[in-house]
Amino acid sequence: MLNSWTKSVFLAGSLIAIVAAAPASAERFNFGTAPSAAEIATIDIDAMPDGRGLPPGSGSPAKGAEIYAEKCAACHGEKLEGVAATGGAALIGGRGSIGTPKTKKTVESYWPYASTLFDYVRRAMPFNEPGSLSNDEIYAVSAYVLSMGKVIGDKDVMDAKTLPKVNMPNKDGFIADPRPDVFNYR
Repeated sequence: MLNSWTKSVFLAGSLIAIVAAAPASAERFNFGTAPSAAEIATIDIDAMPDGRGLPPGSGSPAKGAEIYAEKCAACHGEKLEGVAATGGAALIGGRGSIGTPKTKKTVESYWPYASTLFDYVRRAMPFNEPGSLSNDEIYAVSAYVLSMGKVIGDKDVMDAKTLPKVNMPNKDGFIADPRPDVFNYR
């Protein structure tokens, strides 16, 4: 049986060996590459609730319906109802259900900011080709989802100025973080 001093020395030695070997392993196996400025530009966006960081572009619900049918409906359903077999969540419905026994978290019922929808679609959708949609396509799909959830009108165009002004149904459903070291958006 090892005493606590022996265990400490053994753990410290093991940690030193792992740390010392890490750079050699990375070099030996040539893991990864540094991203180019162009690659970073495709993902380097911070879509803040007040609109800071949103890129140029615009899109309407009508254009979004076309893009949605082509790139989103296979996973999220023709009527944005979700497709359990693909893991694609419902995007609309459930308004007023948060905190009830029949909670349904969707863009319409749960998300407090429309900019979150833009940001999520830009970074993660479509599932098989994340980052492949143009800014105009993302604004259009966002407009379509929001209009189908009756959050905006079917003629409302979304862009960097209009998207942050969308009044989401659950905008007051979150508690602001009171820590002084965390920036609050409210």
